[in-house]
Amino acid sequence: MKIYVGNMPFSMSESQTRDLFEEFGEVDSVNVITDRETGRPRGFAFVEMQDDDARKAISALHEREVEGRKLNVNEARPRENRGGRGRY
Repeated sequence: MKIYVGNMPFSMSESQTRDLFEEFGEVDSVNVITDRETGRPRGFAFVEMQDDDARKAISALHEREVEGRKLNVNEARPRENRGGRGRY
């Protein structure tokens, strides 16, 4: 299951995110999203885990405070098509 993690502290690294989620099971992947131009973290990430472990992590970590910020943790939804980038 793919998990969305929002409202992360900008200082939170991939390894810190992995460590946080590994409390609830094996983490398959972590992807902290960064700004294309600056390379700085944008404050959200995606974590992939097995379904049962993911549900435990979501339940335990949603609204947990990390460095003064309450995490927003839930099952990731498919990206919406925002359009407007195609050529004619």
